[in-house]
Amino acid sequence: IAAEEFPDLDVTVRGAISIGRRIQDPLAELVKIDPKSIGVGMYQHDVNQKQLDQSLEEVIEYVVNKVGINLNTASWALLSHVSGIKKNIAKNIVDYRKDNGRFKDRKELLKVKGIGAKAYEQMAGFLVILDGKNVLDNTIIHPESYGIAEEILKTVGISLKEYGDNLAGARELLKNFSIEKFIKENNYGFETVKDIYEALKGERIDPREELEKPILRSDILNLDNLKPGMDLEGTVRNVVKFGAFIDIGLKNDALLHISEISEKFIDDPNKVLAVGQIIKVKVKDIDRERERVTLTKKGL
Repeated sequence: IAAEEFPDLDVTVRGAISIGRRIQDPLAELVKIDPKSIGVGMYQHDVNQKQLDQSLEEVIEYVVNKVGINLNTASWALLSHVSGIKKNIAKNIVDYRKDNGRFKDRKELLKVKGIGAKAYEQMAGFLVILDGKNVLDNTIIHPESYGIAEEILKTVGISLKEYGDNLAGARELLKNFSIEKFIKENNYGFETVKDIYEALKGERIDPREELEKPILRSDILNLDNLKPGMDLEGTVRNVVKFGAFIDIGLKNDALLHISEISEKFIDDPNKVLAVGQIIKVKVKDIDRERERVTLTKKGL
């Protein structure tokens, strides 16, 4: 994928671009890599490969759709994981963007080669457009529900244009909206109206904002910066049967053995630790010769 995107650049330059992009938007860059190469567990080669591929693909598709994708900046690799978009369609979307400039509204997708009404219906709600013609294109509201969204706005006394021009004022007025009363008068489903109302009332929330941010350390660069008994914060990088590997800022991750996770007996580290989690640990032992560090959570 990198060679296709930057055919004239050296492999080291492509690598540098990829690292930079992983800091800007990790999801958008990491979807270009086979998930098995990122490291999804110790025993991945012992299981049925077809089922593993299918299961990993489902997880990626769920995550991509949950986050929502910017239609005007997404690569074909990212677009190909959106519901209703196959690889060739994803490439057609990017080609259309190159030839015609940025998408101004979601309906424009129907002009892309290979996208019919059914595929559009599947994908539209997951693709957002910032600063498009229709302010609703930057929400999770599906185009088929735009009519309901406009009716909700009408109920509180504003038009779609006024909503776009003064979002803060419109959201203040929307606090007076009654879902129950609206449903009785219009015969719509409760969940549908609730979702549309919540999307109108709040900013488009990226679910990743609620996650803990990774720690980027500058104080621990080598073993000489460590001593036994030192308290640290680290990021869980991998969880295995015998414990977990924790990133504390060194070149190699440090080991938190299963026996050091808790004062109580633990039969499976996965029950208490998860990849990406930020935890407090203490340096238990340093093997400078083999460049290995062991950690403990006991006494913290």
